[in-house]
Amino acid sequence: MSEREREARRDRLEALRRAGVEPYPARVGTRTPVAEVRLRFDPLDAAALEASPQSVAVVGRIRALRSFGNLLFLSLVEDGASIQVSAKKKELPPERFAFLRDLDVGDFVRVEGRVWRTRTGELSVDAQQAELLAKSLRPLPEKWHGLTDVEARFRHRHLDLLVNQESRRAALLRSQIVSALRAGLDRRGFLEVETPTLQPLYGGAAARPFTTHHQSYDQDLYLRISDELYLKRLVAGGLDRVYEIGHNFRNEGISRKHNPEFTMMECYQAYADYREMMELAEALIQEVALAARGTLQIEYQGQALDLAGRWPRRSLAEEIAGATGIDVLAHPDLASLQQALRRRGLSAGDAPNWAKLVDDVFSEHVEPGLLGPIFITDHPIELSPLAKRSSADPRLAERFEPYLAGIEIGNAFSELNDPDEQRRRLEEQVRAHREGDSEAHPLDEDYLAALEYGLPPTGGLGIGVDRLVMILADAPNLREVILFPHLRPEAGS
Repeated sequence: MSEREREARRDRLEALRRAGVEPYPARVGTRTPVAEVRLRFDPLDAAALEASPQSVAVVGRIRALRSFGNLLFLSLVEDGASIQVSAKKKELPPERFAFLRDLDVGDFVRVEGRVWRTRTGELSVDAQQAELLAKSLRPLPEKWHGLTDVEARFRHRHLDLLVNQESRRAALLRSQIVSALRAGLDRRGFLEVETPTLQPLYGGAAARPFTTHHQSYDQDLYLRISDELYLKRLVAGGLDRVYEIGHNFRNEGISRKHNPEFTMMECYQAYADYREMMELAEALIQEVALAARGTLQIEYQGQALDLAGRWPRRSLAEEIAGATGIDVLAHPDLASLQQALRRRGLSAGDAPNWAKLVDDVFSEHVEPGLLGPIFITDHPIELSPLAKRSSADPRLAERFEPYLAGIEIGNAFSELNDPDEQRRRLEEQVRAHREGDSEAHPLDEDYLAALEYGLPPTGGLGIGVDRLVMILADAPNLREVILFPHLRPEAGS
Protein backbone atom coordinates (compact mmCIF):
# COMPACT_ATOMS: atom_id res chain seq x y z
CA MET A 1 0.00 0.00 0.00
CA SER A 2 1.35 3.41 -0.92
CA GLU A 3 1.82 5.95 1.87
CA ARG A 4 -0.19 8.45 -0.20
CA GLU A 5 -3.24 6.16 -0.25
CA ARG A 6 -3.00 5.54 3.46
CA GLU A 7 -2.79 9.26 4.14
CA ALA A 8 -5.81 9.87 1.89
CA ARG A 9 -7.86 7.39 3.88
CA ARG A 10 -6.82 9.02 7.14
CA ASP A 11 -7.74 12.40 5.70
CA ARG A 12 -11.23 11.07 4.94
CA LEU A 13 -11.42 9.63 8.46
CA GLU A 14 -10.62 13.03 9.99
CA ALA A 15 -13.08 14.75 7.67
CA LEU A 16 -15.83 12.44 8.90
CA ARG A 17 -14.99 13.23 12.50
CA ARG A 18 -15.03 16.98 11.79
CA ALA A 19 -18.46 16.54 10.22
CA GLY A 20 -19.69 14.87 13.40
CA VAL A 21 -19.76 11.32 11.99
CA GLU A 22 -18.55 8.60 14.38
CA PRO A 23 -16.44 6.27 12.19
CA TYR A 24 -16.58 3.40 14.69
CA PRO A 25 -20.07 3.47 16.28
CA ALA A 26 -20.91 1.07 19.09
CA ARG A 27 -24.37 0.10 17.82
CA VAL A 28 -25.71 -1.35 14.57
CA GLY A 29 -29.34 -0.77 13.63
CA THR A 30 -31.83 -3.41 12.61
CA ARG A 31 -30.91 -5.27 9.44
CA THR A 32 -31.74 -8.30 7.33
CA PRO A 33 -28.88 -10.70 6.50
CA VAL A 34 -27.77 -10.34 2.90
CA ALA A 35 -28.21 -14.08 2.35
CA GLU A 36 -31.84 -13.77 3.47
CA VAL A 37 -32.42 -10.79 1.17
CA ARG A 38 -31.15 -12.83 -1.76
CA LEU A 39 -33.28 -15.81 -0.79
CA ARG A 40 -36.41 -13.64 -0.64
CA PHE A 41 -35.90 -11.48 -3.71
CA ASP A 42 -33.75 -13.45 -6.18
CA PRO A 43 -36.81 -15.28 -7.56
CA LEU A 44 -38.56 -11.97 -8.40
CA ASP A 45 -38.05 -10.19 -11.69
CA ALA A 46 -37.88 -6.40 -12.18
CA ALA A 47 -41.61 -6.05 -12.85
CA ALA A 48 -42.56 -7.91 -9.68
CA LEU A 49 -40.20 -5.77 -7.59
CA GLU A 50 -41.59 -2.63 -9.18
CA ALA A 51 -45.21 -3.68 -8.64
CA SER A 52 -44.69 -4.44 -4.96
CA PRO A 53 -41.79 -2.25 -3.74
CA GLN A 54 -40.12 -3.39 -0.53
CA SER A 55 -37.33 -1.82 1.50
CA VAL A 56 -34.62 -3.57 3.49
CA ALA A 57 -31.65 -2.65 5.64
CA VAL A 58 -28.40 -4.53 4.96
CA VAL A 59 -24.89 -4.40 6.40
CA GLY A 60 -21.51 -5.52 5.13
CA ARG A 61 -18.07 -4.65 3.85
CA ILE A 62 -17.65 -2.71 0.61
CA ARG A 63 -15.73 -4.96 -1.77
CA ALA A 64 -16.02 -2.81 -4.89
CA LEU A 65 -17.08 0.76 -5.65
CA ARG A 66 -17.84 2.12 -9.13
CA SER A 67 -18.69 5.74 -9.82
CA PHE A 68 -20.42 6.98 -12.98
CA GLY A 69 -20.72 10.63 -11.96
CA ASN A 70 -24.35 10.83 -10.93
CA LEU A 71 -24.63 7.11 -10.24
CA LEU A 72 -22.76 4.93 -7.74
CA PHE A 73 -22.64 1.15 -7.40
CA LEU A 74 -21.21 -0.59 -4.33
CA SER A 75 -20.70 -4.31 -3.89
CA LEU A 76 -21.54 -5.22 -0.29
CA VAL A 77 -20.46 -8.55 1.28
CA GLU A 78 -21.71 -10.02 4.55
CA ASP A 79 -20.62 -13.49 5.72
CA GLY A 80 -19.85 -14.62 2.19
CA ALA A 81 -23.09 -13.34 0.63
CA SER A 82 -23.01 -10.28 -1.62
CA ILE A 83 -25.48 -7.74 -2.96
CA GLN A 84 -25.21 -4.58 -5.02
CA VAL A 85 -26.04 -1.17 -3.54
CA SER A 86 -26.94 1.69 -5.87
CA ALA A 87 -27.08 5.45 -5.21
CA LYS A 88 -28.58 8.03 -7.58
CA LYS A 89 -27.41 11.61 -7.07
CA LYS A 90 -30.72 13.16 -8.19
CA GLU A 91 -32.69 11.17 -5.61
CA LEU A 92 -30.50 11.89 -2.56
CA PRO A 93 -29.62 14.97 -0.53
CA PRO A 94 -26.20 16.24 -1.67
CA GLU A 95 -24.49 15.45 1.64
CA ARG A 96 -25.76 11.84 1.61
CA PHE A 97 -24.59 11.22 -1.95
CA ALA A 98 -21.22 12.81 -1.11
CA PHE A 99 -20.93 10.55 1.94
CA LEU A 100 -21.48 7.44 -0.21
CA ARG A 101 -19.13 8.69 -2.94
CA ASP A 102 -16.31 9.21 -0.43
CA LEU A 103 -16.47 5.73 1.08
CA ASP A 104 -13.53 3.38 0.52
CA VAL A 105 -13.33 -0.25 -0.49
CA GLY A 106 -13.03 -2.12 2.81
CA ASP A 107 -15.38 0.17 4.77
CA PHE A 108 -18.28 -1.40 6.66
CA VAL A 109 -21.67 0.26 6.15
CA ARG A 110 -25.36 -0.12 6.85
CA VAL A 111 -27.68 0.79 3.99
CA GLU A 112 -31.47 1.11 3.87
CA GLY A 113 -33.37 1.22 0.60
CA ARG A 114 -35.77 -0.26 -1.89
CA VAL A 115 -34.98 -3.57 -3.60
CA TRP A 116 -34.92 -3.34 -7.41
CA ARG A 117 -33.21 -4.73 -10.49
CA THR A 118 -30.96 -2.83 -12.86
CA ARG A 119 -31.36 -3.00 -16.64
CA THR A 120 -28.82 -5.84 -16.66
CA GLY A 121 -30.94 -7.74 -14.12
CA GLU A 122 -28.66 -7.25 -11.09
CA LEU A 123 -30.52 -7.37 -7.78
CA SER A 124 -29.77 -4.12 -5.96
CA VAL A 125 -30.65 -2.07 -2.90
CA ASP A 126 -31.26 1.56 -3.83
CA ALA A 127 -29.65 3.50 -0.96
CA GLN A 128 -31.94 5.99 0.75
CA GLN A 129 -30.16 5.95 4.10
CA ALA A 130 -26.54 4.96 4.84
CA GLU A 131 -24.25 5.00 7.84
CA LEU A 132 -20.64 4.06 8.42
CA LEU A 133 -20.04 1.13 10.78
CA ALA A 134 -16.23 0.94 10.60
CA LYS A 135 -13.66 2.83 8.55
CA SER A 136 -10.96 0.85 6.75
CA LEU A 137 -7.53 2.50 6.80
CA ARG A 138 -5.76 0.03 4.53
CA PRO A 139 -6.87 -1.06 1.04
CA LEU A 140 -7.72 -4.71 0.45
CA PRO A 141 -5.40 -6.65 -1.86
CA GLU A 142 -6.65 -7.35 -5.33
CA LYS A 143 -7.99 -10.88 -5.71
CA TRP A 144 -5.39 -12.18 -8.15
CA HIS A 145 -2.58 -9.67 -7.87
CA GLY A 146 -2.34 -8.45 -4.30
CA LEU A 147 -1.99 -11.67 -2.31
CA THR A 148 -0.45 -14.35 -4.47
CA ASP A 149 2.60 -15.03 -2.29
CA VAL A 150 1.83 -18.26 -0.38
CA GLU A 151 3.77 -17.21 2.72
CA ALA A 152 1.97 -13.87 2.80
CA ARG A 153 -1.39 -15.65 2.61
CA PHE A 154 -0.63 -17.69 5.72
CA ARG A 155 0.83 -14.74 7.64
CA HIS A 156 -2.17 -12.54 6.85
CA ARG A 157 -5.01 -15.03 6.94
CA HIS A 158 -7.56 -12.26 7.48
CA LEU A 159 -6.73 -10.95 4.01
CA ASP A 160 -6.46 -14.44 2.51
CA LEU A 161 -10.01 -15.24 3.63
CA LEU A 162 -11.27 -12.02 2.07
CA VAL A 163 -9.77 -12.48 -1.37
CA ASN A 164 -9.45 -16.27 -1.82
CA GLN A 165 -12.68 -18.22 -1.92
CA GLU A 166 -10.79 -21.53 -1.67
CA SER A 167 -9.43 -20.48 1.72
CA ARG A 168 -12.90 -19.54 2.90
CA ARG A 169 -14.32 -22.86 1.66
CA ALA A 170 -11.58 -24.77 3.48
CA ALA A 171 -12.35 -22.95 6.73
CA LEU A 172 -16.05 -23.75 6.42
CA LEU A 173 -15.32 -27.36 5.49
CA ARG A 174 -13.09 -27.77 8.54
CA SER A 175 -15.90 -26.63 10.81
CA GLN A 176 -18.31 -29.07 9.15
CA ILE A 177 -15.84 -31.93 9.61
CA VAL A 178 -15.27 -31.24 13.30
CA SER A 179 -19.02 -30.92 13.85
CA ALA A 180 -19.64 -34.22 12.06
CA LEU A 181 -16.96 -36.00 14.12
CA ARG A 182 -18.51 -34.67 17.31
CA ALA A 183 -22.01 -35.60 16.22
CA GLY A 184 -20.97 -39.15 15.28
CA LEU A 185 -19.36 -39.75 18.67
CA ASP A 186 -22.20 -38.10 20.60
CA ARG A 187 -24.71 -40.28 18.77
CA ARG A 188 -22.78 -43.39 19.85
CA GLY A 189 -22.91 -42.42 23.51
CA PHE A 190 -19.39 -41.00 23.87
CA LEU A 191 -18.94 -38.25 26.44
CA GLU A 192 -16.95 -35.19 25.36
CA VAL A 193 -14.40 -34.24 28.02
CA GLU A 194 -11.46 -31.88 28.48
CA THR A 195 -8.06 -32.93 29.79
CA PRO A 196 -5.03 -30.79 30.70
CA THR A 197 -3.01 -29.11 27.99
CA LEU A 198 -0.33 -28.18 30.54
CA GLN A 199 0.93 -31.44 32.02
CA PRO A 200 3.53 -32.15 34.71
CA LEU A 201 4.63 -35.20 32.68
CA TYR A 202 4.11 -35.69 28.97
CA GLY A 203 3.14 -39.06 27.49
CA GLY A 204 0.86 -41.01 25.22
CA ALA A 205 2.99 -40.70 22.07
CA ALA A 206 6.55 -40.89 20.78
CA ALA A 207 7.45 -37.22 20.42
CA ARG A 208 9.53 -34.40 21.86
CA PRO A 209 7.52 -31.97 24.00
CA PHE A 210 7.55 -28.20 24.38
CA THR A 211 8.58 -27.19 27.88
CA THR A 212 7.38 -24.25 29.94
CA HIS A 213 7.55 -23.17 33.58
CA HIS A 214 4.92 -22.31 36.17
CA GLN A 215 6.25 -19.47 38.31
CA SER A 216 3.99 -19.81 41.36
CA TYR A 217 4.86 -23.48 41.92
CA ASP A 218 8.37 -23.20 40.45
CA GLN A 219 7.39 -26.20 38.34
CA ASP A 220 8.42 -27.29 34.86
CA LEU A 221 5.42 -28.23 32.71
CA TYR A 222 4.92 -29.64 29.23
CA LEU A 223 2.45 -28.83 26.49
CA ARG A 224 0.73 -32.14 25.90
CA ILE A 225 1.85 -34.35 23.04
CA SER A 226 -1.28 -36.48 23.50
CA ASP A 227 -4.30 -36.67 25.78
CA GLU A 228 -4.28 -40.48 25.83
CA LEU A 229 -3.15 -41.16 29.38
CA TYR A 230 -5.64 -38.73 30.89
CA LEU A 231 -8.52 -40.09 28.83
CA LYS A 232 -7.71 -43.64 29.94
CA ARG A 233 -7.68 -42.45 33.56
CA LEU A 234 -11.30 -41.40 32.96
CA VAL A 235 -12.19 -44.86 31.63
CA ALA A 236 -10.57 -46.34 34.74
CA GLY A 237 -12.78 -43.95 36.72
CA GLY A 238 -15.96 -45.38 35.19
CA LEU A 239 -16.57 -43.10 32.19
CA ASP A 240 -16.81 -45.94 29.70
CA ARG A 241 -16.89 -43.91 26.48
CA VAL A 242 -14.98 -40.63 26.31
CA TYR A 243 -13.52 -38.42 23.63
CA GLU A 244 -11.73 -35.12 23.22
CA ILE A 245 -11.13 -32.92 20.19
CA GLY A 246 -8.27 -30.60 21.01
CA HIS A 247 -4.79 -29.35 20.31
CA ASN A 248 -1.59 -31.30 20.85
CA PHE A 249 1.93 -29.93 20.57
CA ARG A 250 5.05 -31.72 19.36
CA ASN A 251 8.48 -30.18 19.08
CA GLU A 252 9.24 -31.53 15.64
CA GLY A 253 9.91 -30.44 12.10
CA ILE A 254 7.39 -28.84 9.76
CA SER A 255 6.28 -30.41 6.48
CA ARG A 256 3.17 -30.70 4.32
CA LYS A 257 1.93 -33.28 6.87
CA HIS A 258 3.30 -31.80 10.09
CA ASN A 259 2.66 -28.69 12.17
CA PRO A 260 3.96 -28.39 15.76
CA GLU A 261 0.46 -27.46 16.95
CA PHE A 262 -2.25 -29.72 15.57
CA THR A 263 -5.77 -30.96 16.29
CA MET A 264 -6.54 -34.53 17.30
CA MET A 265 -9.69 -36.44 18.04
CA GLU A 266 -9.06 -39.20 20.57
CA CYS A 267 -11.73 -41.55 21.87
CA TYR A 268 -11.71 -44.55 24.20
CA GLN A 269 -14.34 -47.24 24.60
CA ALA A 270 -14.47 -49.75 27.44
CA TYR A 271 -14.97 -53.42 26.59
CA ALA A 272 -13.76 -52.92 23.01
CA ASP A 273 -10.60 -53.86 21.12
CA TYR A 274 -8.77 -52.61 18.05
CA ARG A 275 -11.06 -54.50 15.67
CA GLU A 276 -14.08 -52.63 17.00
CA MET A 277 -12.16 -49.37 16.77
CA MET A 278 -11.50 -50.15 13.10
CA GLU A 279 -15.24 -50.39 12.55
CA LEU A 280 -15.68 -47.08 14.39
CA ALA A 281 -12.95 -45.31 12.42
CA GLU A 282 -14.36 -46.50 9.12
CA ALA A 283 -17.91 -45.41 10.00
CA LEU A 284 -16.85 -42.02 11.40
CA ILE A 285 -14.74 -41.09 8.39
CA GLN A 286 -17.50 -42.14 6.00
CA GLU A 287 -20.06 -40.08 7.95
CA VAL A 288 -17.74 -37.08 8.00
CA ALA A 289 -17.11 -37.31 4.25
CA LEU A 290 -20.83 -37.47 3.53
CA ALA A 291 -21.54 -34.51 5.82
CA ALA A 292 -18.74 -32.36 4.40
CA ARG A 293 -18.61 -33.44 0.75
CA GLY A 294 -21.95 -35.14 0.17
CA THR A 295 -20.26 -38.20 -1.37
CA LEU A 296 -17.89 -41.06 -0.54
CA GLN A 297 -16.20 -40.79 -3.95
CA ILE A 298 -13.67 -38.00 -3.64
CA GLU A 299 -10.48 -36.89 -5.35
CA TYR A 300 -7.27 -35.91 -3.61
CA GLN A 301 -4.58 -34.19 -5.67
CA GLY A 302 -5.66 -36.02 -8.82
CA GLN A 303 -6.12 -39.42 -7.14
CA ALA A 304 -9.59 -40.95 -6.93
CA LEU A 305 -10.55 -42.28 -3.49
CA ASP A 306 -13.59 -44.44 -2.81
CA LEU A 307 -14.39 -44.35 0.90
CA ALA A 308 -17.48 -46.56 0.61
CA GLY A 309 -17.83 -50.13 1.83
CA ARG A 310 -15.54 -52.14 4.05
CA TRP A 311 -11.95 -50.97 3.85
CA PRO A 312 -9.14 -53.52 3.37
CA ARG A 313 -7.29 -54.73 6.47
CA ARG A 314 -3.67 -55.62 5.75
CA SER A 315 -0.80 -56.31 8.13
CA LEU A 316 2.32 -54.20 8.02
CA ALA A 317 4.41 -57.32 7.31
CA GLU A 318 2.17 -58.27 4.36
CA GLU A 319 2.51 -54.83 2.81
CA ILE A 320 6.30 -54.81 3.21
CA ALA A 321 6.55 -58.26 1.63
CA GLY A 322 4.45 -57.10 -1.31
CA ALA A 323 6.59 -54.02 -1.88
CA THR A 324 10.07 -55.47 -1.25
CA GLY A 325 9.76 -59.26 -1.40
CA ILE A 326 11.05 -59.47 2.18
CA ASP A 327 9.18 -61.20 5.00
CA VAL A 328 10.30 -59.11 7.96
CA LEU A 329 8.90 -61.67 10.40
CA ALA A 330 11.24 -64.27 8.94
CA HIS A 331 14.16 -61.97 9.81
CA PRO A 332 13.43 -61.33 13.49
CA ASP A 333 16.56 -59.41 14.47
CA LEU A 334 18.29 -56.29 13.26
CA ALA A 335 21.30 -57.99 11.63
CA SER A 336 19.33 -60.55 9.62
CA LEU A 337 16.85 -57.94 8.37
CA GLN A 338 19.70 -55.65 7.35
CA GLN A 339 21.27 -58.52 5.39
CA ALA A 340 17.97 -59.30 3.68
CA LEU A 341 17.63 -55.67 2.62
CA ARG A 342 21.17 -55.54 1.25
CA ARG A 343 20.60 -58.74 -0.72
CA ARG A 344 17.66 -56.99 -2.40
CA GLY A 345 19.78 -53.94 -3.13
CA LEU A 346 17.87 -51.85 -0.60
CA SER A 347 19.28 -49.51 2.02
CA ALA A 348 19.72 -51.07 5.46
CA GLY A 349 19.60 -47.63 7.07
CA ASP A 350 20.89 -46.82 10.53
CA ALA A 351 17.94 -47.84 12.71
CA PRO A 352 18.99 -48.84 16.26
CA ASN A 353 16.80 -51.97 16.41
CA TRP A 354 14.65 -54.37 14.39
CA ALA A 355 11.34 -52.65 15.11
CA LYS A 356 12.53 -49.24 13.97
CA LEU A 357 14.10 -50.70 10.84
CA VAL A 358 10.77 -52.36 10.01
CA ASP A 359 9.09 -48.97 10.45
CA ASP A 360 11.71 -47.27 8.25
CA VAL A 361 11.26 -49.85 5.47
CA PHE A 362 7.50 -49.41 5.63
CA SER A 363 7.77 -45.62 5.51
CA GLU A 364 10.10 -45.66 2.50
CA HIS A 365 8.75 -48.50 0.39
CA VAL A 366 5.09 -48.93 1.31
CA GLU A 367 3.55 -45.75 2.70
CA PRO A 368 3.85 -43.52 -0.40
CA GLY A 369 1.93 -46.07 -2.49
CA LEU A 370 -0.94 -46.65 -0.06
CA LEU A 371 -3.70 -44.96 -2.00
CA GLY A 372 -6.26 -46.43 0.35
CA PRO A 373 -8.47 -46.28 2.15
CA ILE A 374 -6.79 -49.09 4.06
CA PHE A 375 -6.05 -50.15 7.63
CA ILE A 376 -2.47 -51.24 8.29
CA THR A 377 -2.43 -53.61 11.26
CA ASP A 378 -0.06 -55.50 13.57
CA HIS A 379 2.85 -53.14 14.22
CA PRO A 380 6.02 -54.13 16.12
CA ILE A 381 5.36 -54.20 19.86
CA GLU A 382 8.49 -52.11 20.59
CA LEU A 383 6.89 -49.21 18.70
CA SER A 384 3.63 -49.60 20.60
CA PRO A 385 4.41 -49.38 24.33
CA LEU A 386 0.80 -48.63 25.31
CA ALA A 387 -0.83 -51.38 23.21
CA LYS A 388 -1.67 -55.01 23.96
CA ARG A 389 0.42 -57.75 22.42
CA SER A 390 -1.07 -59.75 19.60
CA SER A 391 -2.20 -63.19 20.77
CA ALA A 392 -1.11 -64.53 17.37
CA ASP A 393 2.45 -63.17 17.47
CA PRO A 394 3.99 -61.64 20.63
CA ARG A 395 6.37 -59.54 18.52
CA LEU A 396 3.39 -57.51 17.29
CA ALA A 397 0.77 -55.24 18.81
CA GLU A 398 -3.00 -55.16 18.35
CA ARG A 399 -2.69 -51.86 16.58
CA PHE A 400 -3.75 -50.27 13.29
CA GLU A 401 -3.27 -47.07 11.34
CA PRO A 402 -5.79 -45.82 8.73
CA TYR A 403 -4.30 -44.50 5.47
CA LEU A 404 -5.82 -42.26 2.82
CA ALA A 405 -3.88 -41.14 -0.28
CA GLY A 406 -0.59 -42.38 1.19
CA ILE A 407 -1.12 -40.36 4.36
CA GLU A 408 -1.51 -41.87 7.81
CA ILE A 409 -4.49 -40.13 9.38
CA GLY A 410 -4.74 -41.93 12.71
CA ASN A 411 -3.57 -44.51 15.20
CA ALA A 412 -5.45 -47.00 17.32
CA PHE A 413 -5.00 -50.12 19.40
CA SER A 414 -6.27 -52.42 22.06
CA GLU A 415 -5.09 -50.61 25.17
CA LEU A 416 -2.61 -52.32 27.44
CA ASN A 417 -4.35 -52.66 30.82
CA ASP A 418 -1.90 -54.98 32.63
CA PRO A 419 -0.17 -52.60 35.08
CA ASP A 420 2.90 -54.81 35.56
CA GLU A 421 3.44 -55.23 31.82
CA GLN A 422 2.88 -51.50 31.33
CA ARG A 423 5.53 -50.72 33.95
CA ARG A 424 8.02 -53.00 32.20
CA ARG A 425 7.31 -51.32 28.86
CA LEU A 426 7.72 -47.80 30.25
CA GLU A 427 10.94 -48.79 32.03
CA GLU A 428 12.24 -49.95 28.64
CA GLN A 429 11.28 -46.54 27.27
CA VAL A 430 13.21 -44.81 30.05
CA ARG A 431 16.29 -46.87 29.18
CA ALA A 432 15.86 -45.97 25.51
CA HIS A 433 15.66 -42.27 26.46
CA ARG A 434 18.90 -42.56 28.43
CA GLU A 435 20.50 -44.14 25.37
CA GLY A 436 19.54 -41.20 23.19
CA ASP A 437 15.97 -41.73 22.02
CA SER A 438 14.53 -38.25 22.59
CA GLU A 439 11.00 -39.43 21.68
CA ALA A 440 10.79 -42.29 24.18
CA HIS A 441 7.97 -42.26 26.75
CA PRO A 442 8.68 -41.20 30.35
CA LEU A 443 7.62 -43.30 33.34
CA ASP A 444 4.27 -42.02 34.62
CA GLU A 445 3.70 -43.36 38.14
CA ASP A 446 0.29 -41.71 38.47
CA TYR A 447 -0.94 -43.43 35.32
CA LEU A 448 0.45 -46.76 36.51
CA ALA A 449 -1.38 -46.31 39.81
CA ALA A 450 -4.63 -45.74 37.89
CA LEU A 451 -4.02 -49.01 36.01
CA GLU A 452 -3.51 -50.83 39.29
CA TYR A 453 -7.02 -49.77 40.35
CA GLY A 454 -8.21 -51.45 37.18
CA LEU A 455 -8.80 -50.50 33.54
CA PRO A 456 -11.35 -52.64 31.68
CA PRO A 457 -10.47 -54.00 28.23
CA THR A 458 -10.46 -50.81 26.17
CA GLY A 459 -10.10 -49.76 22.56
CA GLY A 460 -8.60 -46.40 21.69
CA LEU A 461 -8.64 -44.38 18.48
CA GLY A 462 -6.93 -41.16 17.45
CA ILE A 463 -7.66 -39.30 14.19
CA GLY A 464 -5.58 -36.38 12.96
CA VAL A 465 -8.21 -33.75 12.23
CA ASP A 466 -5.89 -31.52 10.18
CA ARG A 467 -4.87 -34.37 7.88
CA LEU A 468 -8.45 -35.53 7.45
CA VAL A 469 -9.50 -31.98 6.53
CA MET A 470 -6.53 -31.66 4.16
CA ILE A 471 -7.66 -34.74 2.23
CA LEU A 472 -11.37 -33.91 2.18
CA ALA A 473 -10.56 -30.32 1.13
CA ASP A 474 -8.16 -31.58 -1.59
CA ALA A 475 -5.50 -29.27 -0.14
CA PRO A 476 -1.81 -29.94 -0.94
CA ASN A 477 -0.59 -29.31 2.61
CA LEU A 478 -1.74 -28.76 6.18
CA ARG A 479 -1.08 -25.02 6.09
CA GLU A 480 -4.04 -24.58 3.75
CA VAL A 481 -6.47 -26.00 6.32
CA ILE A 482 -4.96 -24.68 9.58
CA LEU A 483 -6.11 -21.10 9.86
CA PHE A 484 -2.92 -19.93 11.57
CA PRO A 485 -0.11 -22.42 10.84
CA HIS A 486 3.31 -22.08 12.42
CA LEU A 487 5.69 -20.19 10.14
CA ARG A 488 9.38 -19.42 10.01
CA PRO A 489 10.11 -15.97 11.54
CA GLU A 490 10.15 -13.18 8.99
CA ALA A 491 13.56 -11.88 8.01
CA GLY A 492 14.60 -9.05 10.26
CA SER A 493 11.94 -9.78 12.90
